[in-house]
Amino acid sequence: MEKAKVYFTDFRARPGYNLLQKLERLIKTAGIQNIDFENKYVAIKIHFGEPGNLAYLRPNYAKVVADVVKELGGKPFLTDCNTLYVGGRKNAIDHLNTAYVNGFSPFSTGCHVIIADGLKGTDEAYVNIDGEYIKTAKIGRAIMDADIVISLNHFKGHEGTGFGGAIKNIGMGCGSRAGKMEMHSSGKPHVILDKCRRCKQCIKICAHGAISYNEDGKAVIDHNKCVGCGRCIGICNFDAIKSPNDESADILNRKMAEYALAVVKDRPQFHISLICDVSPNCDCHAENDAPIVPNVGMLASFDMVALDKACADLVNKQEVFKNSNLGENISKNIEGHDHFHINHPDTNWESQIEHGQKIGLGSKEYELIVIK
Repeated sequence: MEKAKVYFTDFRARPGYNLLQKLERLIKTAGIQNIDFENKYVAIKIHFGEPGNLAYLRPNYAKVVADVVKELGGKPFLTDCNTLYVGGRKNAIDHLNTAYVNGFSPFSTGCHVIIADGLKGTDEAYVNIDGEYIKTAKIGRAIMDADIVISLNHFKGHEGTGFGGAIKNIGMGCGSRAGKMEMHSSGKPHVILDKCRRCKQCIKICAHGAISYNEDGKAVIDHNKCVGCGRCIGICNFDAIKSPNDESADILNRKMAEYALAVVKDRPQFHISLICDVSPNCDCHAENDAPIVPNVGMLASFDMVALDKACADLVNKQEVFKNSNLGENISKNIEGHDHFHINHPDTNWESQIEHGQKIGLGSKEYELIVIK
């Protein structure tokens, strides 16, 4: 079996040749122009960063990708789905505000921003994949309406999945709020009574008669009737309905890979990862800790599994910054087989790679092609 091709360039920039030019050369050398973009809608999946976090990718990089897509005849838009947790991206209004504050506007990137799962995270498309863990994925509708999917990924550590790369950006990132709940949980949502405001919006959206009200007029969920769709989570304006978040790290990673397959199957895809500002945690945090390793470079591939594996291998070859979470864990003699495991000992990033290869998402066998 032929190895997947992953293209790499470092972050060295000399007079007359800047990093944005290097990124354009990288993605063109990797073959992005082999996709037929003419008059096609192109979803560029990116993380806009949580307010207070400064590790997310700069919008300048997104502009390079959008400009190349337009040069090739496509109609690009930057996109993400709303978050399951409380924060600055839990609905489309807050999400757009965050994107703009962090620099992702049509003026800076050359294309518009569309929050794929709508105002409250309930605008979703159902994609049948009949996977080992996921039978029907719930994906942000605008992403499924696109003709082509490109992921632009900030490669970093992650407290739940070991690292966040292309599989996470596409799998977890493209899930609606209900889809994210499905990946994080084997159970069903519950009501935090102290937060319930008796607005009765949740009962209107429940299609299964699972919601009723107690003697104080606060919502309760009957788990015998609840199917775990998670739409009540999206409709609640007060974050009173929560997912139990009870899946193991390995199952979370496998579900994430199956969601990624639901997003990209049967349509063109291309993936770009930047290994820079490698924070120990996700960009969903309202802060970013010090990088755990030096900046490494930019990579591109048609194969997201190979791309993530190549990024993980490159990070694991780097010297560890002592004044980082990873450096502190090493000094405490926390054992592990690699940087990501030492960074978050309860995680196992390899499970997303192994399951991704198993289900046909891509191959972990790759050839690294260096571009100067």
